[in-house]
Amino acid sequence: MEARGDVQGGAAPRDGLSRLPAWLLGLIPLALIAIALVALVTVGGDTLGERRGPPVEDIAVEQAVLRPGEIEVTVRNSGPDAVAVAQVFVNDSYVDFTGDTGDTGEIGRLGSQKLTLDYPWQEGSPLLVTLLTSTGATVEHEIAVAVETPEADAGFYGLMALLGIYVGVIPVTLGMLFLPFLGRVREHWIRILMAATIGLLGFLAVDAYLEGTEIATASTGAFGGATLLFVGAAVAYFGLVALDRHLRDRRARAREAGVGPFQLSLLVAIGIGLHNLGEGLAIGSAYAVGELALGAFLVFGFALHNTTEGLAIAAPLAGRRRPSLGRLVSLGLIAGAPAILGAFIGASAYNPEMATLLIGFGIGAIVQVIVQLVPAIRDREGRALYPASVGGILAGIAILYLTGLLISA
Repeated sequence: MEARGDVQGGAAPRDGLSRLPAWLLGLIPLALIAIALVALVTVGGDTLGERRGPPVEDIAVEQAVLRPGEIEVTVRNSGPDAVAVAQVFVNDSYVDFTGDTGDTGEIGRLGSQKLTLDYPWQEGSPLLVTLLTSTGATVEHEIAVAVETPEADAGFYGLMALLGIYVGVIPVTLGMLFLPFLGRVREHWIRILMAATIGLLGFLAVDAYLEGTEIATASTGAFGGATLLFVGAAVAYFGLVALDRHLRDRRARAREAGVGPFQLSLLVAIGIGLHNLGEGLAIGSAYAVGELALGAFLVFGFALHNTTEGLAIAAPLAGRRRPSLGRLVSLGLIAGAPAILGAFIGASAYNPEMATLLIGFGIGAIVQVIVQLVPAIRDREGRALYPASVGGILAGIAILYLTGLLISA
């Protein structure tokens, strides 16, 4: 009985593995997993016998660039087997084409190839590009309106920068001019304005989700498709959580609700900035393929639509000590300037799955900011939802919906 008690009461006997360092115990299974995976890739397929049937081919057109007398299409292979494009038709007419390596060649899994089609297209006419693979499978890509793709020169980037400033920086900055007015408003109305901000951001998140799923559906799906929307949202959400914790540690004057006024405005500006990155992406890509007519009314619509975003940034600062002009300018640039970058990317290097990921960033950031804003609208009884706050949320949704009707792109 004594010996048994000694064993139970004393330390457990150490075996051989327990004497190894912890890092080595973690490294051993990783090495075994890597060896097993390499073995499956190299010799595992030979043990399954020869596969019967034709190869599985799954390709799609990622991008189309139109130049005088030719069409350049980027083809992505999202299937498991290599694919070779044998013939190409445009509007049911056979056309000559060359690959970017000088011949048709095979496109490996997840690989891409640029095919240059020799076709005298006419501006304004619809085009239907049909790719015929070596096994007889066909893939169609429709170009609704044929228009020459603009060259990415200094004038082009200048136009994109100007467009981003018009629809991003200027309207957000103008919206922040409400700050002096908000400073004279009672605390009850400040909570309603914060609730309206939640409504604005919620509408932006839903709108971005719908746009992202539409873009993902049109993509090849080779790198995840709609899944990238959630990946981007998760990365942005937890990235902003980490930023919030970092800022909170640096600021001893944090409010009991969770964050200080400037910190909250900064998070709102970052969330709106990531959304405007996706908005600029859509504007730039639509312009590059001729689906966006840049007119005064369209610019006015975007500007009015985004002015409300500046109001959302200014709302957390209401009733507090007014920040310096430099800080206000920085908030406006953080929220509005990403529209310029998005226009650059969208017009010169657009990719549907990259666009999906970036839009996901905006969604995740907005959701995290909403989480930060909820404590600021609680009443004295601790309720987040009460008649005034619900009315503010609905008002924010209505404002963004109505101003969005002016955007006819």
